[in-house]
Amino acid sequence: MSKAKGHFAGIDLGSTMTKVLLIDGEGQVVARRHGPTGAEHRRLANRVMAQALEEAGLSLEQIDYIVATGYGRVNIPFADCEVTELSCHARGVSHLFPRARTAIDIGGQDAKALKIKNGRLIDFVMNDRCAAGTGRFLEVTAAALGIKLEDMGRLSLEATESVKIGSTCTIFAQQEIVGLITAGKPLPRILAGLHEAIARRVLEMARGLEIEADVVLTGGVAQNEGVVRAIGHNLGGKVLVPDEPLYSGALGAALLAGDMASKASANGAAVPGRERRLEAARLYEDLED
Repeated sequence: MSKAKGHFAGIDLGSTMTKVLLIDGEGQVVARRHGPTGAEHRRLANRVMAQALEEAGLSLEQIDYIVATGYGRVNIPFADCEVTELSCHARGVSHLFPRARTAIDIGGQDAKALKIKNGRLIDFVMNDRCAAGTGRFLEVTAAALGIKLEDMGRLSLEATESVKIGSTCTIFAQQEIVGLITAGKPLPRILAGLHEAIARRVLEMARGLEIEADVVLTGGVAQNEGVVRAIGHNLGGKVLVPDEPLYSGALGAALLAGDMASKASANGAAVPGRERRLEAARLYEDLED
């Protein structure tokens, strides 16, 4: 199938972050932007989309097709269609790592593991009922320790061994950590133990799929090198991480947008889209508020 010409967008409205990624007809990324997801999903989606368009030097009308994904995908009025985040993550991961068989995505409020074959999602498991082992868990713990979230991974790498943290429940883990600090345990060892606890929790979930290499870690938590190391250690092998792990779902959505346009073009049909509503026309006004 020949590639569609033009530009395509994927927007991933997650529980804590909204990500937009724009690609051209060759699948090359021309812009990416993200921002924290707030209560006003449409307004935030408009804002981040406008920033990505400005970065690419494009107007909304120059985007041929827009696919929305993520838990808030139905709240994006200027998207042409919605696709589940599972399918989008599988597509994005397979594009970046064609040999990937297992993808583990750890986001702000949930974690999921995907089984991939020939670039397609064939099975998955998901934890979306508890913040344990997610970005929120790390965020709360960092605040309790009085350190920056982005420093946790680097600090944990200073430890040559970790202390055992038995619980990944946010409340109980904090109590354990307070006890370890009181006992004089070094902060790097505590953080390494925290990352090991997260790795065990996530892999316990993922092993329901029979983990196979290559294993790819995505999501905001994949930016924490301590968690990456802990998961690799528990797997006994290398874990692959995209250069921009936060955007894997948005990338997959943009690629699927291009796929849909290519399929329609091959069949001599127009790309099935929607009339983009008034909210889309107010994109740049939102930026000036």
